[in-house]
Amino acid sequence: MENKDRTSNATLNWLRAAVLGANDGIVSVSSIILGVAGATSQRHTIFIAGLAGLVAGAFSMAVGEYVSVSSQSDAEKSFIAREKRRLREDPGHELDGLAAAYIAKGASAKTARQMAQEVSAKDALAAHLDIELNLDENDLNNPLQAAIASFISFTIGALVPLVAMLATSRHTRVAVTFVAVLLALCITGYLSATVGTASRKRAILRVVLGGALAMIATYFIGHLFGTAVS
Repeated sequence: MENKDRTSNATLNWLRAAVLGANDGIVSVSSIILGVAGATSQRHTIFIAGLAGLVAGAFSMAVGEYVSVSSQSDAEKSFIAREKRRLREDPGHELDGLAAAYIAKGASAKTARQMAQEVSAKDALAAHLDIELNLDENDLNNPLQAAIASFISFTIGALVPLVAMLATSRHTRVAVTFVAVLLALCITGYLSATVGTASRKRAILRVVLGGALAMIATYFIGHLFGTAVS
């Protein structure tokens, strides 16, 4: 059961990055193209703006995710190296610390000491990393995996409003894009809640309201300044 839980925890890293990337792609690119559509009806201009937003956003998400996860991974590796050094230099003190951690979780002093000795005999490092830092040396976050997941999911998410805008007529493109984006946000909201084991209704409502507000605001800003400039 423990190995299964650890595998699930490793998977959460790229799932989280993928869901967030898709959500950002949907909201940011839909806001860009609706803002431009509010200012002009030229399909080519809308396409160029949307494509630029897609490319810039996908690379930005990937780089940001890579840097963020790399920093976290570096910190985790530092913690592991420190724990290895402490176990090598003062194993007795570390055993006392492990027993104290079990006591803090509700075990009696005698039981905690026995548990600490048993798990330390099997794999002292793994026991300390798990109980004290909630880490697994063989299950560290992968920055490249997170970056790729963000890049691909952002691109897929961004294509939803872009395709909806370009594949429909001039008179219906704004309404169709708006509906397509809201439906896509319902999906990402549901997935994000599932990954994070949170309330699905609340997550869906949050992303849908946020996305709708962003699209409405950018459309009317584009319409206002497009009319003013022309």
